[in-house]
Amino acid sequence: MMKAKGGCRMDKYKVLVVDDQMIARSFFEMHIKASPRYEIVHSLGSAEAADIYCQNHPVDLVVMDVVMRRGITGLEAAERIKRTCPSTRILVVTSMPEVTYIKRAREIGVDSFWYKEFDDMPLIEVMDRTMAGESVFPSEAPLVYLGEAKSTDLTEQEVAVLRELTTGASNEEIAQKLYISVNTVRWHVQNLLAKTGYNSRIKLAIFARASGMVLGDSDRKS
Repeated sequence: MMKAKGGCRMDKYKVLVVDDQMIARSFFEMHIKASPRYEIVHSLGSAEAADIYCQNHPVDLVVMDVVMRRGITGLEAAERIKRTCPSTRILVVTSMPEVTYIKRAREIGVDSFWYKEFDDMPLIEVMDRTMAGESVFPSEAPLVYLGEAKSTDLTEQEVAVLRELTTGASNEEIAQKLYISVNTVRWHVQNLLAKTGYNSRIKLAIFARASGMVLGDSDRKS
């Protein structure tokens, strides 16, 4: 960890990079190595072992993607790390505009959140502010259009129903999953169709999934 006493040289912050995409890992590594304030201690292609690594090695900051092709998600790994290594700071990154990620990250105790493709703030600046004790979060998820509707036009319950629709679930299955009545599900689906302008729930589900606005459980690990 960096310490400054008098004219002594400061040690670099130790960073663990976690992303299942090699290109993304290379991007993080390139920017982090270019900074005199950080050093990469390890780079993982899966979030599964991130908490184990943090327990057994000194890590000041974890830079971790959310969506992984296999194993647990970055948010699940972040929750484990905060439980076992609460002093380790975590910067969650994603390119997916999934509308619940920010809220879930805050609830878990993630220190900062950065959108790969939507955030104007440079990665290193977010890292610097995080290590200075700030919690850097976007005010909201990136605006996404779904047919004629903006992501902000949908209610929280409509988003929950929409997420289940992308999995191909029936009204009965959605009702059971969300603890609401089948009639309530039908009502939300009709509202979603009216707001977006799509003429079928299949089109609604396909385009909702393609937009990245909502991701089902299986999509969050693919």
